[in-house]
Amino acid sequence: MEYHREEPHDREEPPLPTARGPLSAAVGAYLLGAGPLPGPRTAAAAPVYGDDLQLALYTCYELHYRGFAGVPPGLEWDPELLRVRAALERRFLAALRADTPVHDSVEDAVAALLVEPVDGGGVSHFLRDEGELWHLREYAAQRSLYHLKEADPHAWVLPRLRGRAKAAMAAVEFDEYGGGRADRVHARLFADLMSDLDLDTTYGRHLDAAGAECLATVNMMSLFGLHRALRGALVGHFAAVEITSSPGSRRLAEAMRRTGAGPAAEHFYDEHVEADAVHEQIVRHEVIGGLLEQEPQLAADVAFGIDATGHLEDRFGARLLADWRAGRSSLRTPLPEPAREPSGTSHTS
Repeated sequence: MEYHREEPHDREEPPLPTARGPLSAAVGAYLLGAGPLPGPRTAAAAPVYGDDLQLALYTCYELHYRGFAGVPPGLEWDPELLRVRAALERRFLAALRADTPVHDSVEDAVAALLVEPVDGGGVSHFLRDEGELWHLREYAAQRSLYHLKEADPHAWVLPRLRGRAKAAMAAVEFDEYGGGRADRVHARLFADLMSDLDLDTTYGRHLDAAGAECLATVNMMSLFGLHRALRGALVGHFAAVEITSSPGSRRLAEAMRRTGAGPAAEHFYDEHVEADAVHEQIVRHEVIGGLLEQEPQLAADVAFGIDATGHLEDRFGARLLADWRAGRSSLRTPLPEPAREPSGTSHTS
């Protein structure tokens, strides 16, 4: 099958990212009709959690979201590209299964999420207690890779669910998409947060700056969402996000207030404190409960999805904290200096 290559007319499509190695360079060149796809040896040589493989996989997945400027939409289903993507997915999924300590049951995995460490030392604790505006700006820039399409990877699971699980999942997704109001769509609220932090809100703008650890967290969502066989893992991932969101969002809201980041920056996380406290109950009892009532054989996949999420989030958090505590940027390319003072008023704890 041949695809006509035309200049894009939708300026919301981001440019292709800068390559980070031979694998991502070959994928990018193929999408522009400028070279062949990478061969098996190139794909096998790239470290599975490294920048080159994760960017190549992210680029393949992005064709299912907004695509890229200059790339024909039909390449989303290009058979040769899908073969390369499948090879990268197999390596990524195999690494996740090998490296993730998985609980013996869904109940145990969920119970672990419900326990807040007394002496927590994660990213949200750091940002609440000692983070500066430059830390918050870097955190928001990297998280924008997901939050500017918030809920989209999870929506793919809806046709794969039935009954209670589908109804409950749809209810939570409806909230994520603003309950029918465009100004309350969570992706829109995050763009407003970015504006308060004087960050470019263009979709895909910060892809080149984000590290491999951040790319992997988003790639996992797409991997689980795009494969019906991984629907249990997607539900587990979604549960992990919703159950841990409320306390983490509370700390991030406090960080925004303490640094005077601005009202929209505070509102995004305040909204998640309230909404996700409700979502937690729905996901635990109705989405997971409904799924396992109908398909109990998926219990191991749900537990894997929960724990794989924790595994990749821990890797991402460790990278951020290692850089920040050393006084260096966590980004691959620097952010422009803010053109103005934050819109809020700084407060001290």
